[in-house]
Amino acid sequence: MIDDLKSRLEEAFTDAQVAVVGEGNRFEIRVVSAAFEGLNRVRRQQAVYAVIGDLIASGAIHAVTIHAGTLDENP
Repeated sequence: MIDDLKSRLEEAFTDAQVAVVGEGNRFEIRVVSAAFEGLNRVRRQQAVYAVIGDLIASGAIHAVTIHAGTLDENP
């Protein structure tokens, strides 16, 4: 699952630095991308949720923590 999440996010945010950790159906995702420039925290998280929403809907992911930011912020 970690590899799937990472590849989905890297495909969606082509310039991103992506890190995914977790086990079972609980994950922590860190995405650093220029795509988040000018977006507030909620919009950034929504962009990430859009990529993994089907996994949440299916129950493959039960809980996720998202850290999304720009290179300047390095969340």
